Amino acid sequence: MKRKDRIIAYQFAVVIDDDLQHVNHIVRGFDLLDATPKQIYLQQLLGLITPRYMHVPVIVDQQGYKLSKQTQAMAVDLTSPDRVIFELLVLLKQNPPVELQEAPVTELLGWAVEHWNPVLLKNAHAVSCDY
Repeated sequence: MKRKDRIIAYQFAVVIDDDLQHVNHIVRGFDLLDATPKQIYLQQLLGLITPRYMHVPVIVDQQGYKLSKQTQAMAVDLTSPDRVIFELLVLLKQNPPVELQEAPVTELLGWAVEHWNPVLLKNAHAVSCDY
């Protein structure tokens, strides 16, 4: 399906792509919240299964700009992925125990899966980062 300008309709493409890949959970930033009802509507029209959606706060700089390639944000330093994951859990208000600060990635992810609490993100559309 193409728009008048002959570009493939994004919402339609996303819905079809998700269905073909059997996507059943979608976690994305609050900045994409307005796309969700459009996609659910298309899924219903097409008789497709609607995945479960969760929208998490976007990370912004001190001026309130979203950290992304679009805003030319500095890349995340992945030399210490354990540190990155720990800091993300803190930013996302999950309150990981300090003892996990030096834990291996697998242990951090295990803790995150077991203790993830979306209620802690309620009403948080953005979180500020000092980087």
